[in-house]
Parts: sequence; structure tokens; C-alpha cells
Amino acid sequence: MSITTVGIVGAGTMGNGIAQACAVSGIQVVMVDIAQAAVDKGLATIGKSLDRLVGKEKITEADKAIALGRIKGSTNYDDLQAAQLVIEAATENHELKNKILKTLDGLLAPEVIIATNTSSISITQLAAATSRPERFIGMHFFNPVPMMALVELIRGYLTSDATHEAVKALAVRLGKSPITVKNAPGFVVNRILVPMINEAFFVLAEGLATPEDIDAGMRLGCNHPIGPLALADMVGLDVCLAVMEVHLAEFGDSKYRPCPLLREMVAAGQLGRKTGRGVYSYA
Repeated sequence: MSITTVGIVGAGTMGNGIAQACAVSGIQVVMVDIAQAAVDKGLATIGKSLDRLVGKEKITEADKAIALGRIKGSTNYDDLQAAQLVIEAATENHELKNKILKTLDGLLAPEVIIATNTSSISITQLAAATSRPERFIGMHFFNPVPMMALVELIRGYLTSDATHEAVKALAVRLGKSPITVKNAPGFVVNRILVPMINEAFFVLAEGLATPEDIDAGMRLGCNHPIGPLALADMVGLDVCLAVMEVHLAEFGDSKYRPCPLLREMVAAGQLGRKTGRGVYSYA
């Protein structure tokens, strides 16, 4: 299957990042969200991101205009019918994702591939919300999408080889380096990464070091480009908590219990960069 138009459900951080990556690679995009304000914010974010690339002389003003011209923002799911692939990039909530996927399944032609950008939920379970599990796959991008090279391609139990190959070809066209992963909680990266972030919150809660020193320790001692607490702020503390809760529920192993401090901060609405305050302040 040749994918020339990609639909995206969700205009937030991941959705607009995926939209930008597709548009600059010559692919038409339909980006849908429930509210026009969310769509407008997503388009504005893409514009600012492209402006930074223009400022760094990585693209021209003409390139920016062409890329933006490839993106259609909409609040109407019917506009997704032009796509050969639709990527669900909504909040990490199983019930919400199932609702969206059932809507897409009833709307899209049978041959259209549906992908999910979930960071932890079972691809096989999500595929079961549709009538096309063989044309369903996990396509886990990383934040910030335009900059991060990795895409995890997660095969559900019934994902076909043709679906996998079509989506892999798209990822390569986007300039990404895809890896293929079997379906399991957290897949590969978040299975390793998020428990490390969670442990950093335990270290912080125990007062062993300041946030700055914890992050410096992992940057300088382990050669990480960013410390785990700063990374949590970038990912979103709510997302980190959701992933840990999935790990705990699926594995039934207490080593995946979320740190109480992480729970408290999420309850307080301090979710990281997207709210202006997390472990650090971004005012």
C-alpha cells in the first residue's frame, strides 16, 4: 500500500509533532481534534516549530509554507476518509482510545490501516476494538517527534506482514529509524525508561539529592543527554504515572508501583512543561 495521506486524531504534543514530521516529508495530513481551539493550537505549535528550523537555516520560508499547506486541521472525523493510514494520538487512556478506535473503524474503508501512538497499552487489546486487527499496529513516536529518530512498531497478535511493511516504509520515509517490537506492556523503551524515571522520583522523595543533582548525576555519570526528572517534565508526569500503572496492573509486580510523590504531583496538576510546572518551573 502506498501511503500518501495520513490522518491523525489528536492535535496535542504528539499529534502535531507527527503531523509536522509527515508534512515536511511530503505527505498530506489531516489532523483532527474535538475542539477548534485545540486544532488551532496544534497548527500554531507546528508553525512555531518550523520557524525555529527556518531560524537555524535548516529549511527555507518557502519550505515552511509548503509544509503547512499540506496540513488540514479539522474537527470533523469525516475528513479522515481521504487517508490510507490514520494514527490515533489521543491521551493515554484506554477507554478514550477504544472509543476513538471504534469510531474510526466504522468510518474508514476496510483497507485503511489504523495505528495507535500508545506508549504502554496492549496493541492486541486496542486492535480488538476494531474489525480489522490485521490492519492495526502500534506506531510509537517519541517526543519531540520532529527531532527524535526512533519509532517503535508494535505488532499485535493479528497484525499482518503487509501492514507492518507499509508502516515501516512510511517511518523510513519520515526519516525515522523504526524498530519492531512484540506486544508487551511498555514495549521496549518505556519498559526500561519509565521505571528509571519513577525511581528518580523515589530518590527525590527520600531527599537524597536535589532535582538538579539527580539529573546531573545521570547526565554526567551515565552520559544521558537529559536527566530523568527533566525528561519526566518533558514527557508529562501524568503520562509517566499512566505508564507505571499499566506496568503494575499487567505484570502484577510491586517493582512497578508508582512513587507516591509522582502521584501527588499529578493530582496537584503539576504535569511538567505542558502546565508550566512539574519538578521544575517553566514560567
